[in-house]
Amino acid sequence: MDDMTALALARSWRPKTFSQLVGQDHVVKALTHALDQGRLHHAWLFTGTRGVGKTTIARIMAKALNCTGADGQGKMTSEPCGKCPACLEIDAGRFVDYIEMDAASNRGVDDIASLLEKAAYAPSNGRYKVYMIDEVHMLTNHAFNAMLKTLEEPPEHVKFILATTDPQKIPVTILSRCLQFNLKQMPVPLIVEHLEKVLAAEKVENEVNALRVLAKAAQGSMRDALSLTDQAIAYAAGKVTEESVRGMLGTLDDAYLIRILDCLIAKDGASLLAVANEMGERSMSFSLALQDLSSLLQKIAAAQVVPESVLEDWPEAGEIRRLATQLTKEEAQLFYQITITSRPDLSLAPDEQTGFAMTLLRMLAFRPGGAGGSASAPSAPPVASARPSSAPAPKVAAAAPASPAAKAAPAPAAPAISTGPAERPDWHALMRQLPVKGLVQQLAFQTELQDWVDSAAGVKATIVTPMPQLASEASIARLADALTAHFGKPIKILIEKGEVEGKTVAKVDAQIHQEKRMNAEQMIAADPFIQQLQKEFGATVVGGSVKPL
Repeated sequence: MDDMTALALARSWRPKTFSQLVGQDHVVKALTHALDQGRLHHAWLFTGTRGVGKTTIARIMAKALNCTGADGQGKMTSEPCGKCPACLEIDAGRFVDYIEMDAASNRGVDDIASLLEKAAYAPSNGRYKVYMIDEVHMLTNHAFNAMLKTLEEPPEHVKFILATTDPQKIPVTILSRCLQFNLKQMPVPLIVEHLEKVLAAEKVENEVNALRVLAKAAQGSMRDALSLTDQAIAYAAGKVTEESVRGMLGTLDDAYLIRILDCLIAKDGASLLAVANEMGERSMSFSLALQDLSSLLQKIAAAQVVPESVLEDWPEAGEIRRLATQLTKEEAQLFYQITITSRPDLSLAPDEQTGFAMTLLRMLAFRPGGAGGSASAPSAPPVASARPSSAPAPKVAAAAPASPAAKAAPAPAAPAISTGPAERPDWHALMRQLPVKGLVQQLAFQTELQDWVDSAAGVKATIVTPMPQLASEASIARLADALTAHFGKPIKILIEKGEVEGKTVAKVDAQIHQEKRMNAEQMIAADPFIQQLQKEFGATVVGGSVKPL
């Protein structure tokens, strides 16, 4: 390695021209066109997260505005020469007409007033005075107000460049006076490509997967990526390998994540806890583990819907394709949701490893049921079990549909379809099980089966209802469709008006509710506290106001 590594990579590899900038083509294109055509605004605002190039672009702009060319005769250009006094001094940070100010440290109205006072004077050496105010959102409201007029109509020789990571905090009066450019976060492939060029030039051996881990950890910031790479070079003391980078960052390799998902597929709780213990022994970050697991699950879910979304250069591409076939879509979605919602809970757990282990057990416990894939769960108990129509309905069993728990329970799975003779069903139980809602459900609950004739062509069911106004053609058709799907053979419904001999589902439910209300009233009347209130204060219970839970 040469002496160049003595300077931090983020500094030694800072772009000095627009052509060297990476990942901000939309900004570069607009600024170069403006410089080439001489149509310059007086104020620009660059927004974006840390390390994406806001200050770098400001310095390049200052050089472009003040460049005089290698021969001293050049004019304003989109390709600064880098050799004239203005370019060299701006790169060295000592050009008197390029002023960088940190608003976090100089945020008061006096600081801004001093800056604006100096702005009135002509530049000393350059063509323009360029003021770069970093983290401009930190200025006070008085400071913003002080610069409004100057920012709108500055002297001809003055250009303002504002930069911020939080544009929401900048007053709209400032925003309206600037050309605004939003700098993008750097995507992982672009960071990897740039790191490969940097390390090749620095003569540092590396593994591509190591660079991918560094790029991912940088979270869109090229400066962070270069700083982490600097750290990785020192940590590895030689070739930058994936193992050394993961050791430095405390991240886990994809093998752990694959093992976790394989254990979930196999419903192996013991192995799940063993993986968590092994990760704890290696002092891995469980918060980052959940982040990486959610990222893997997202790729799996995408592969299930769009197989071509899996890129061949991913190290885990083959495993993603395999897991996409072994996990159901519902499992992938549920595991992803549990993973992202469990990250904030790690701080509430006794320790991070316990919180992580509970997250894995939660995935195991709440796996969705279904016939497809490897997912399986005990089927929900039927809401009302079938019984002979002559037998009275037990109060507890009949009350189940009216309880909140029963309403929250998932609908029972339909029985296996059979094309054989359909026996006369328990109408009440059947009406509770059918997956119908709204008016169709109301019609179903207000009927009683009068006749059930099974033939080779299908079943003709005659039902009677005291509320014919519910029996519209659409409702009857939807009820017949639900019955046809349930029995697996055509069901034709004939509706007759009249009083039912027995009890409809609605009548049973009404009777149960009445019994519950009477029981609740008796409990209230027998409550010692209520009796004491009645005795000491002459209180009375308003009739009909007591409602069962």
